Amino acid sequence: MYEDFYGFTERPFSKTPDPKFLYLSRMHREALTRLIYAVEERDMVLLTGEIGCGKTTLSRALMDELGEGYRVILFINPRLTPMEFLRSLALRLDIADPSRFKTDLLEEIGTALFTLYQEGVCPVLVIDEAQLVPHKETFDEIRLLTNFQLDDRNLMSIILMGQPELRKRLAHRAFEPLRQRIGMQYDLRPLGFEDTREYLNHRIATAGGEPGIFSDEAVELIHQYSSGIPRKINQIASLALLEGFGREVRFVGPAILQSIVAELDFLG
Repeated sequence: MYEDFYGFTERPFSKTPDPKFLYLSRMHREALTRLIYAVEERDMVLLTGEIGCGKTTLSRALMDELGEGYRVILFINPRLTPMEFLRSLALRLDIADPSRFKTDLLEEIGTALFTLYQEGVCPVLVIDEAQLVPHKETFDEIRLLTNFQLDDRNLMSIILMGQPELRKRLAHRAFEPLRQRIGMQYDLRPLGFEDTREYLNHRIATAGGEPGIFSDEAVELIHQYSSGIPRKINQIASLALLEGFGREVRFVGPAILQSIVAELDFLG
């Protein structure tokens, strides 16, 4: 499509969370630093942000940053009962036939975690879209995983990621025991205008193109229409490049953005 026309080696605004394209704004850099620190400390950390703010991409970047001494266990669909969660965790810890009795199952998980510790490996449990966890009891099991510890350290690190409603949900007094286990938290905010411009240029350069394809006026409109949400920026920029390609325009100005307003309104 438009890749050759703009000199790209690949599409710069793909929907997939490729860490290669991660633009580390000051905010995203701080969030990644906190995630790395929490994992190194074998702590529990809470990362929240609006849909499309870059939480999942940050988790992929974290995985790339971690060395061989870490093993990431990722849950992307946490709609699980307490026993479903524990059995799924057990399977991912290579427990071939997890017990159906909770006491035995917890013993098996504890043994697996201690074995990994002896091998010099720290499991990192990442629960994406954690606001979808259906039961308080499942959150209780997540909290109780921090009880697997030695005198001086936990046997695993836990990262809870979700939309802002997760933070609101955990603010309820019923979740006070869980909140007390969270050693660090961070809330990702939308990008400002300057970061939106740098974000666009970063992704274009990463894809092999020349920064500056979008004029400042176009960037202003992209920021306005996207509210600074990276996923929406990607969507709008892709549509704008397609429109520019169709018009054989090398640089995208406000006229291109105005021409796709109806489509943007439809896509929300």
